[in-house]
Amino acid sequence: MHSPDILESGLVAPRRFRLDEYHRLIDVGVLGEDERVELLEGVIVEMTPQGRPHALVISRLNRFMSRVLGDAYSVRPQLPLSLGDDSEPEPDLAVVTRHEEETSQAHPRSALLVVEVADDSLRRDRLLKGRIYARARVPEYWVVDVTGRAVEVYSEPDVDAGRYRTMRTLGVGETLSCATLPGLSLPVAELFA
Repeated sequence: MHSPDILESGLVAPRRFRLDEYHRLIDVGVLGEDERVELLEGVIVEMTPQGRPHALVISRLNRFMSRVLGDAYSVRPQLPLSLGDDSEPEPDLAVVTRHEEETSQAHPRSALLVVEVADDSLRRDRLLKGRIYARARVPEYWVVDVTGRAVEVYSEPDVDAGRYRTMRTLGVGETLSCATLPGLSLPVAELFA
């Protein structure tokens, strides 16, 4: 197996997979359903293990969102989103309409809000996953920086450029709210209590 430095340097090009190939790898048992991997821009990437602070933030946000959003929406903790032909991330939380989740024959193909909780994965969440979510037209994307005790709120996706036009950082003394989901508002401090 090649070291990440060799892969990142461009000396070795990784084999890229399409979404249908990735699903076949799961179906035939090459990848187990319990393996902590996701498909990001055609590359099968191992997911970072979660420490206690990371897990607590996910749990708090999941509880809060499920209570506030009610039955019209589904809060999906660490479940796949099929985004385009080459990506199937498993964000820490994604909010989709209940209708889309229950009527689709596949994983949801977009979300109203995606949340990644980051510590070691902060760079990947900002850059790679931000690009994937922007291209998939996810209207709002939050990166919860556990170490920095802040939330980066990305909005106004530029599909062609694969980035968000707007980003603002909210600290512990501020209130986090979601433009696409009115009523979803909480003090940032509650995430890190």
